[in-house]
Amino acid sequence: MKIGVTSQNFKTITGHAGKTRRFLIYSQDERGNIIEIERLDLPKAMSMHEFRGDRHPIDEFDVLVTAGCGDGFSRRMASRGVKVVTTSEVDPKVAVSLLLAGVSLPPAQPHEHG
Repeated sequence: MKIGVTSQNFKTITGHAGKTRRFLIYSQDERGNIIEIERLDLPKAMSMHEFRGDRHPIDEFDVLVTAGCGDGFSRRMASRGVKVVTTSEVDPKVAVSLLLAGVSLPPAQPHEHG
């Protein structure tokens, strides 16, 4: 399973998923340990807010964890086969650990534009 996490600073989970261009990518090794396998640092034109092409690098994620996004973003990702999970958890590894353990993540703050 490939889990992407929105992280504009490559340290914490950040919001505004549609405009995010930086992602941490996690998976599990053969022992079940959570490992960071890659980082994406995309140009502005590749944010989902701007992107209008067919295939996008985040299409490879099974799940995308973010601190916030709009309903339109969640629907767009679902149509691309990516499940979006929003949370107020700030630590990417903690969030991925909870997700893989089947534990509900703490809910995200309401998404606002402005």
